[in-house]
Amino acid sequence: MAKIRRALLSCHDKTGIVEFARLLEEFGVEIISTSGTLSLLREAGIGAISIADFTGVPELMDGRVKSLHPKVHAGLLGIRDSKIHEEQLLAHEWSWIDLLAANLQPVREMMKTPGITTDEVVEQIDIGGAAMMRSAAKNFRYVTVAVNPDRYPRILHELRAHDCETSYHTRFQLACEAFECCAAYDAEIAAYLRSQEPAQD
Repeated sequence: MAKIRRALLSCHDKTGIVEFARLLEEFGVEIISTSGTLSLLREAGIGAISIADFTGVPELMDGRVKSLHPKVHAGLLGIRDSKIHEEQLLAHEWSWIDLLAANLQPVREMMKTPGITTDEVVEQIDIGGAAMMRSAAKNFRYVTVAVNPDRYPRILHELRAHDCETSYHTRFQLACEAFECCAAYDAEIAAYLRSQEPAQD
């Protein structure tokens, strides 16, 4: 089992995220969130903090850079049983992140929009979300990653049943789903860009 003490929520599809965050808050979990999700949570009265406040760095380059920060990825990737990892984390006064709920900025529908330009599609490609998903999924021994709102009920059931902990089996299955999600996303983008490749002179 792995205890959830800190969660990062960054969701384009916000289905069920308020209910999910509300239970996390009831268990005393610290909630960090990116701007769009943060606004929704705060409107619902949930005390989340912005990822900019968490990292100490504001969103940069029109939002292209917001979660690509070592504090985020160290918190997700660090091996909890490693004394060296823990000492490095504490030396920077950083914290573990035990749960990530994230889903990606959709591009499939945009690609099919009449008149859409390649530049417009490329601008919507989600980089930070995919990077966080991969970090969390790689560290499934300790970190719970949810990339599909349909999985929230299962996670919430385990949290209620096990005092805010998730099982290894659940974390493993969710990690597989996260990697599958990233792979499918990248494949769709690659196929689209191939279809737009300019002719050589």
